[in-house]
Amino acid sequence: MVSDLESVSERLSAAGFLAADEESSELLQSSNGDPADLESRIARRLRGEPLAWITGFTTFCGIRIRVDSGVYVPRWQSEPLARRAATRLPHHGIAVDLCTGTGAIARTLLAEKPNARVVGTDIDERAVSCARSNGIEALCGDLFAPLPLDLEGRVDVIIGVVPYVPTSSLPLLPRDTFDFESPLAYDGGSEGLGVLRRVLEEGRPFLRPGGSVFIEVGGQQAEMLQDDLARLGFEDLMVFFDDDGDLRGLEGTRPA
Repeated sequence: MVSDLESVSERLSAAGFLAADEESSELLQSSNGDPADLESRIARRLRGEPLAWITGFTTFCGIRIRVDSGVYVPRWQSEPLARRAATRLPHHGIAVDLCTGTGAIARTLLAEKPNARVVGTDIDERAVSCARSNGIEALCGDLFAPLPLDLEGRVDVIIGVVPYVPTSSLPLLPRDTFDFESPLAYDGGSEGLGVLRRVLEEGRPFLRPGGSVFIEVGGQQAEMLQDDLARLGFEDLMVFFDDDGDLRGLEGTRPA
């Protein structure tokens, strides 16, 4: 049986895991000193199962987030968009987090603005349950469909890490992705724009004048959405890039 950090790290490192030391520490902690349980967790990780599903948690924007098995694991690449959205949310404002998953982004907004109302929606009942366990007001349904009608015209911030990978690019994702995660979390249609366009179109009536929408995008999608943004009247457009210069997010504001 494996029983110490060094030996666990060696096994993960030999299998090609780049953050072997950090992952080994999390596996050891989650096994609570039970050698058989630890061995089972290591075997699951070596098969490619997401670490957060094995340990039951991840960290997002410095916040510990519960992650139930089968629920999309929030990525660090989404953190800058979440932090930016938090700065635009008034202290007593209203935000909607689409495809909330674990509720990690919603939790980030509430951590910054605890007196705000943040509503998460997700089409996956497992995700809704997980988000609720993380203290989020989560509703089950497709994008804006489950929202109360009295939120129309009152929302300050809409944020969504929705499916935006072009269908043709799905095979380029990491090999183990679809061994465990659903393509529904990624597949955005032929150009990856199908759900993104729905967010802009269906979200505009929910935004108050001066409210902002934040969506995670990639590739050339910011340029490809220019006509949609202009048609819908969004202003003050901003794009966000990661440290490698890759496009990560887009912000637009409904005119006041």
